[in-house]
Amino acid sequence: MAPTLTGRARPTKPKKQLGTQKRKRDHGDIEALEQKVAELDPKTSTSKDFKELPLSDFTRAGLKAAHFSVMTDIQAKSIPYILKGKDLLGAAKTGQGKTLAFLVPLLENLYRAQCVGVDAGLAGIILSPTRELATQIFDVLRRIGSKGHMFAAGLVIGGKSLAEEQAALARMNIVVATPGRLLQHLSQTAGFDVDNLRMLVLDEADRILDMGFQRDVDAIVEYLPKERQTLLFSATQSRRVQDLARLSLKDPEYVSVDEGAAAATPKSLQQNYVITPLHEKIDTLWSFIQASKKQKILVFLSSAKQVRFVYDSFRHMQPGIPLLHLHGSQKQTVRLEITQKFSASKNSCLFATDVAARGLDFPAVDWVVQVDCPEDVDTYIHRVGRTARYERDGKAVLFLAPSEEEAMLERLMQKKVPIERINIRQKKLQSLKNQLQNMCFKDPQLKYLGQKAFVSYVRSLYLQHDKAVFKLSEYDLEEFAASLGLPGAPHIKFMKGENVKDRKNAPRYVLSDSEDEEEVDGVAKKLPKSKDGVRTKHDRMFERTNQDVFTDHYTKLIRTEDDGKKPESQADTAANDDDDFLSVKRRIPVDEDLSELDDDSDDDTGSKHKVVDLPGAVTPLILDSKRREKLLKSKKKMLKLKNRGSKILFDDEGNAHEVYELEDEDAFKAKGEAEEQRQRFLATERERVLKEDVGDKEVERARKKAKKEKKKRRAAEAEAEEVDESDGGVELDGAANEDAFKAFLDVTQDVYDAGAEKDASPPPTKRPKKWFEDASDEEAGERTRKRGKKGKGRAVEQPQTLEDLEAMASGLLG
Repeated sequence: MAPTLTGRARPTKPKKQLGTQKRKRDHGDIEALEQKVAELDPKTSTSKDFKELPLSDFTRAGLKAAHFSVMTDIQAKSIPYILKGKDLLGAAKTGQGKTLAFLVPLLENLYRAQCVGVDAGLAGIILSPTRELATQIFDVLRRIGSKGHMFAAGLVIGGKSLAEEQAALARMNIVVATPGRLLQHLSQTAGFDVDNLRMLVLDEADRILDMGFQRDVDAIVEYLPKERQTLLFSATQSRRVQDLARLSLKDPEYVSVDEGAAAATPKSLQQNYVITPLHEKIDTLWSFIQASKKQKILVFLSSAKQVRFVYDSFRHMQPGIPLLHLHGSQKQTVRLEITQKFSASKNSCLFATDVAARGLDFPAVDWVVQVDCPEDVDTYIHRVGRTARYERDGKAVLFLAPSEEEAMLERLMQKKVPIERINIRQKKLQSLKNQLQNMCFKDPQLKYLGQKAFVSYVRSLYLQHDKAVFKLSEYDLEEFAASLGLPGAPHIKFMKGENVKDRKNAPRYVLSDSEDEEEVDGVAKKLPKSKDGVRTKHDRMFERTNQDVFTDHYTKLIRTEDDGKKPESQADTAANDDDDFLSVKRRIPVDEDLSELDDDSDDDTGSKHKVVDLPGAVTPLILDSKRREKLLKSKKKMLKLKNRGSKILFDDEGNAHEVYELEDEDAFKAKGEAEEQRQRFLATERERVLKEDVGDKEVERARKKAKKEKKKRRAAEAEAEEVDESDGGVELDGAANEDAFKAFLDVTQDVYDAGAEKDASPPPTKRPKKWFEDASDEEAGERTRKRGKKGKGRAVEQPQTLEDLEAMASGLLG
């Protein structure tokens, strides 16, 4: 049968037919998935494997490629509710797979709704409190969603190009972001539309909903549509009504797999604490690292400046283990590089702030060390959750000061955190105080970091909300500063409370009704009264501090001699608020026993003089005025009050001696009169000089004799050569030949030495031109010198090769 001819020049493309069949098949798969999800009952579901859930083939392939097969408890309980479209609050211990619990249903819900392509718009948002956690979530999303899903996903975090993110956001279907960066795009990027949003996920929800991100989250929720599915996941879940109302949750399901557990932390985690005074924490940390060089350690500190100081100081001392540091002040590329290095390493130590405390999955962490006490129990749980993940073993140790032990242990007991006390072996405890002092003395930059670390740590203690745990008055700050290698504790100016501000702006009648007290740094102090014991309106007027620029001038005018502290103006307070650190001044202790003289030393004002004993000064310094007191602050002026130092020398044994030492007077007189000693000294020196002259003359005589002998030998050798030439070149015997060769070497050596001396001699300096000479005179003199040198012989050049040496020898012999 002949084939049927058509009017088409080319055969029908089979791709179009296959595309139509594929769309029909995908549509049928989606309908089947919708039916299975509708039949799913989350309350009676007992699925333990991902294969038992109604998932698409693309998601199953991604899970298989990422080696995820069996579900954890939080995944088995939460995924069915999310597939049904319910709002959810998920709580589970750290390391239980909460990330996968919301990524899998997110992909499935958007796949069934076909939210793919530019036309679908943005359908899913995942919020993370830190950039590192957002990067980790995005990596997991890419691993399980790259086996057939066509979603366009993006990572929106700080530290990257804003313009590139703005250009890509218009075609994104899923966005993993931090709150601050997402709010920036919502308010600035024109093509960023969130009207089609279907799902909002908050990872580490308790951290995102606290005071740190409250404004950003509230502003983000205002942009989002009300009809959406909201998911909250965290290890310490918040169930406060006000938080749920802020996110517009509708009948949320609460899933907690550890609510009835005996402990809030994994069973495989061994938790201990040690009692360490504040000034011994650095020593204890160093000793711990020295004993754990073959393990993977994560160390938590309270501030970024502490992390930098500990990292730099330990790095200089070379502990024998790779050191890394991670904090929020670093650039984004550096932070990602450090997290990758620590994840890939087997034995290393990472110093970090709470940036690394939540959600980050570092493989095989052996120890979590908390040098600084966490602000609350939730922070403690998230910190120790970096180890003992996925039912692995892990260890954690907490350093507690003696004043922090009782209250912190009580709060840990309330949250069901089992922890045991262990002791430190004092024999293995190494002190770093001297080494850090030496390093800070040699490196000013390290000293500056230590001062900043001290200030930031004390500020963190001052700003803590739980005052029962953090009692600032019970910390030995002077010893802590010395343990950091600092010469003294830097002075810190804390911000005053609201009550002080209200008092400053209060009316006069309110101040007059008060108890004549003012609060200075939280301590009430009695105001000074006048001579009659009554504070008048005039006194109150000059004691009041306002916003006037002349306030500092007036306070200086009325300040008396017995004022304990100079009042500060508003300008000084503002300057101190901007820069909390004040450099340490040189302190000289005042001897209290000698500070008060007799009653007759009192002046007319009734103030007593103070006496300061300066080291190196014969007479003490009497402070009888404010101008004299300022001398203590000037190092240059204090040097004038001290005695001048004397130069000393050290002998071979290391004993110090003055440059010129006088002999004992008695011993000098026992040797005789001064004139007699002088004559004996002159006679001794004369004899020594004569002996030296005899030796010098003998040396000179021997040199001249050797020179004459050498000259005679050369003359004899020259005569022998003339005789040989006159005989017609008769061949000499072996002895004569040897003597001739020696003579030849002597002559060539002399020529060589003369050339070397000429080459080594410095070139003649050019005569400076006189004031009456010009360029023509100089050229004429040069021509005259050249004419004078024409008749002279050329200097013998130094032989460079064997041929030059033979040519020189033949010239001398011929």
